[in-house]
Amino acid sequence: MKCKECGRPIGYLEHREAMDYVGVELCSRHLKLIEKIKNEKETPKEALQLYYALKENGLNPMLEWWDGSKSVDIAISRVKLNIDIGTDYELMTHKQALEDLEETMQSFKNGFTNIRIPHILVKHYLSDTVKYVIGIVDGLKLNLKVVN
Repeated sequence: MKCKECGRPIGYLEHREAMDYVGVELCSRHLKLIEKIKNEKETPKEALQLYYALKENGLNPMLEWWDGSKSVDIAISRVKLNIDIGTDYELMTHKQALEDLEETMQSFKNGFTNIRIPHILVKHYLSDTVKYVIGIVDGLKLNLKVVN
């Protein structure tokens, strides 16, 4: 077992603690850093799992990236893709839906693509979710001038 962030071997207790809290193998040092981000930004556990899965698959995601108006769970800046993990679909009101639509419009005006992925997809279908996000990134690379 190795830390997904630094590659340092971790023991069973470190592994178990990290898996219970964030669902990702992390050493105690990196778990503390992620705990701080998770608590300050209210980052969903599934966003952390997707972030590390995307890293493992060769993408360069950023966690809790500020887009100029709000923090997005995951950003892939080279193709101007912002990913939010939705955890409140069953509780969404029309007002929240309109606010989400307005945020998406503002992002498009600034050249960014926003996608919202339900947490349930990451929780139960992580590999499929990663595959589709990689497909979206590949599509954006074809249609956008990649930022260096």
